[in-house]
Amino acid sequence: MNLKKRLEIFDRLAVAIPEPTTELHYTSTFELLIAVVLSAQATDKGVNKATAKLFPVANTPSDILALGEVGLKEYIKTIGLFNSKATHIISLCRQLLDKHAGQVPETRKDLEALAGVGRKTANVILNTAFGQHAIAVDTHIFRVANRTGIAPGKNVLEVERKLDKWVPKKHKKDAHHLLILHGRYTCIARKPRCQSCVIEDLCEYEHKTGHQDDYATTATRPVI
Repeated sequence: MNLKKRLEIFDRLAVAIPEPTTELHYTSTFELLIAVVLSAQATDKGVNKATAKLFPVANTPSDILALGEVGLKEYIKTIGLFNSKATHIISLCRQLLDKHAGQVPETRKDLEALAGVGRKTANVILNTAFGQHAIAVDTHIFRVANRTGIAPGKNVLEVERKLDKWVPKKHKKDAHHLLILHGRYTCIARKPRCQSCVIEDLCEYEHKTGHQDDYATTATRPVI
């Protein structure tokens, strides 16, 4: 795939999804960090239900530490892997207070040093909270990048590096969410909705669906 085609793909996605952003609910960078940690192997919808109860009670590192690990688990027990996530979040909150005056750091190195924070989570925070041109390659982005031919790769790091190299500069800030939302609602895993896809003629996927359906366009998202 050449640069001209990639530019056209992102131009179309940007029109179809005019406000690309995370579907996690948050009101501060710290809340976003907690929500992203909780979202590993969980749905945004499930995380939002849990944090809707947690954040009104505890939405700072000190507040969550005051809950304690047992207390925190009561709020997040509906989320997969909640036991280990609670342990990580308690440690993370302590690290933020001890090393960063309770503030979420703005560098990859400091973010990845936090408990429960890997490269993907760090990239989400760098991009969504701090506006940096970082792309967190989740299952949706990995699928879309390989299926369309935008940035094929055998692993998430290879895909991330190719996206960083090949995504047009004007779309780098929003590329993360454009690709996630396209993968979540149009280029879905089992049966991609090719007939309602705004980049269908540019996509290099060999097994496009060949029938018309009633699926929504890329820009349409369900009410959560």
